[in-house]
Amino acid sequence: MENSEHRFLAEAPVGKLMRRYAMPCVISLLVGALYNIVDQIFIANASYLGSFGNAANTVVFPMTVIALAIAVMIGDGCCAFVSLSLGKGRPEDASRSTGNAVVLSVTAGFVLMAIYLLLRDPLLTVFGGRVNDETFRLAQEYFFWITLGIPLYMFGQAMNPVIRADGSPRFAMLSTLAGAVVNIILDPVFLFVCKWGMMGAAVATVLGQALTAALAVWYLFHSRIVRLHPADFCLKAKTVWRTLSLGACSFLSQISLVAAMAAINNMLRKYGALDEIFSQAQYAQIPMAVVGIVMKFFQIVISIVVGMAAGCIPIVGYNMGAGKKMRVRKLFTMLLAAEALVGAAALILAEGFPRQLIAIFGAANESSYYADFAVKAFRTYLCMMVLACINKACFIFLQAIGKALASTLLSMFREVVFGVGFALLLPVFFGLDGVLYSMPVSDVLTFVISALIIAKTYNELNTEGVDRV
Repeated sequence: MENSEHRFLAEAPVGKLMRRYAMPCVISLLVGALYNIVDQIFIANASYLGSFGNAANTVVFPMTVIALAIAVMIGDGCCAFVSLSLGKGRPEDASRSTGNAVVLSVTAGFVLMAIYLLLRDPLLTVFGGRVNDETFRLAQEYFFWITLGIPLYMFGQAMNPVIRADGSPRFAMLSTLAGAVVNIILDPVFLFVCKWGMMGAAVATVLGQALTAALAVWYLFHSRIVRLHPADFCLKAKTVWRTLSLGACSFLSQISLVAAMAAINNMLRKYGALDEIFSQAQYAQIPMAVVGIVMKFFQIVISIVVGMAAGCIPIVGYNMGAGKKMRVRKLFTMLLAAEALVGAAALILAEGFPRQLIAIFGAANESSYYADFAVKAFRTYLCMMVLACINKACFIFLQAIGKALASTLLSMFREVVFGVGFALLLPVFFGLDGVLYSMPVSDVLTFVISALIIAKTYNELNTEGVDRV
C-alpha cells in the first residue's frame, strides 16, 4: 500500500497533485484560523462586550499563536520528515518521527498551559492589555478559559499535517472542520442566550478543539501508511532534532508574528495616548481593536497562502527524495502564480471594501472614529498583500525542499528584523500611522531578498528532465 500510494506522488501530473493535497490543507488552516476569528465576530456583535471585548480578544490572540507556533513546528517538521523518508524508502523513520511528534505535542501542550496559568497577568500586560481597565478584565477572563484548552489545541494542530503526510488530507480537513462547526454553533448560544461573556466564547472554542483532538487520536489507531509501534513513542534525539529543524521555519513564521504583535499593540497604546481622539479613555481601545480585525483578515488570507504551500510539502518532499527535481520546479512555478492571485484578490477586498469588512465585526455599534480608523488601517496595512503572499510561499517551499536554514533566515528577516524593527521605528516619525506603514515596508524589502532566492532555487532545480510533469 505504501509503495502504490506514494508512487502516485512521483507519477501523477503536478497540477492534479496540487489540487488534491493543497485544497484540503487550505480548508484545514482556514477553519483553524476561524476559531479565533469567529469568537471575535460574535464578541464584537454582543452589545455588552463591543470594542472592549474586541480589544481583549486581540490582546489574547498572540498567546494562542505561541501555542500554534510550537504545534506547527512539530507537525510541519514531522510532515516533511515523513514525506522525505517515504520518498527514500525508509518507512521506519517515518513511523518514529510520527510517534515522537505525538509525545512532543502532548508534553509541550501541558507545559505551556502551566506557564500561562502562572504568568497570566504579566503576559497580558506585555501584549498591551493595560490599555484600559475594562479591556484588561475581559482579557483575563477570556485568557483563563482558553488556556485550559491549550493541550487539546496543540495536539490537534500538530497532528493535522501528520495526517496529511499519511495520505489522508481529506480526513485532516474534516476533523478540523468538525471542531470549527461546534465552535460556530456554541458561540452564539453561550454569548447571546446564556450571556456568559468572554468565558462563553472561550468555552465554545475549547469544546471544538476537544473534538478535533479526539478525531486525531482515532486516526492514529487507523492510519493508512505509517504504522505506529510502542517503540516509536520513545524520544530519539536524532529524530527530534530532524523533525524540529524541518519545522523551524513554520515555528518562526508564527512566533515572529507574536513579537510583531507585541510591538504593534504597545506602539498602538503608546502613540494612541498621544492622539487627540484616542487619548480619551472611552476611545483608547479602538486602535488595538481595529488593528486586531485587520490582522484577522490578514490571517485568513495567509491561511490560504500557507495552506496551498504546506499542502505541497508531501509532494515536494517525496519528489526531492526520489530525485525528480524538474517536477518540483514546475510545482514551484504553479504555486507562486496561485499565491500571487490570492494576494491580488485580497488586495481588491482590502482597498475596495473596507467598510463592508469591518461591518462584520460590529462596526454599526461603534463610533465614527472606529470606522474611519478601520478604513485607513485596511488600506494602508495591507497595500502590499501580493508581495506578502509570495514571500510566505517562498518560506515554506524552501522548507519543503530541505533548505531549513535558508527558509528560517528569510522568515526571520521578514518577521523579526523588518516586522518588529519597523513597527518600533516608524511610529517615532509618523506617530500612529507609522504602525500601519510597518507591514508594507517589511514586505517590499523581504520581496527583494525572496526574488534572489527564487531565481537561485529555479537554477538549482533545473538539473534533471522527466517525461511527464
